Amino acid sequence: MTSVHNKRIIIGPGNFKKVIDITSSGKVGLPKGQVDINFLATLTPGTSFEIQGEKYYILECDTFDYIMYSLKRHTQIVYPKEGSYIAMRLDIFPGKRVGEAGTGSGAFTVYLSRLVGPHGRVYTYEQREEFFNLARKNIEEFSEFDNVVMHNKSINEGIEERELDAFFLDVRKPWEVLEQISVALKLGGHLGILVPTTNQVSEALVALEKSGFYTIEVSEILLRKYKINPERLRPEDLMIGHTGYLIFARKISDIGDGSSHLI
Repeated sequence: MTSVHNKRIIIGPGNFKKVIDITSSGKVGLPKGQVDINFLATLTPGTSFEIQGEKYYILECDTFDYIMYSLKRHTQIVYPKEGSYIAMRLDIFPGKRVGEAGTGSGAFTVYLSRLVGPHGRVYTYEQREEFFNLARKNIEEFSEFDNVVMHNKSINEGIEERELDAFFLDVRKPWEVLEQISVALKLGGHLGILVPTTNQVSEALVALEKSGFYTIEVSEILLRKYKINPERLRPEDLMIGHTGYLIFARKISDIGDGSSHLI
């Protein structure tokens, strides 16, 4: 198992970025030439080196770097622009016990692991074996704490944990598993749902109202980046537009009272 502390990111001309493991061996390919990993391991993060007249910087690899430039993915991931907002809305901090389904490539699981810390736990469910195996490798690649419990099963079969503080759902039909989520969550616990289409939002809202949840918010997050040029500051030509709709709710005790929970 590698560790977050062994990861570095190289930044160079033309927005070049590459994540490396300084405990490995061999050479790293750069736009112009190569550099030996053993040499990079001797450099202090934040310092620079030159190859064929081009300057590069080596920095500690943070969670964003790993997820966006290194993590291997076979599925759509929870992007950082949603990840931090989800974490705040679900009130996730060190020591919390958080459930998740489906794991996918494990990008959000990695983030949750760092948030809950050594005394918290992340319980993640992924039905498809190939995704489960990939996610396990990705999580181990950037693990700092041994706090992730992985289940290679569908939550339709039930959730093993109880009294969870929060649960995050990134599955095709979240409305079909709300009963299982309700059993696993503590009273007042947080639920977050990510779906890509508006008809999924509508169906989820109807099911939430019938399943003992108080719907707090439906939102979408857009991020527009700018070209880093002080003399001609303007937005980048392309942006990632829609990635998903977010639904946030809380588990309540008065199930099925027929009133509207939308505010």
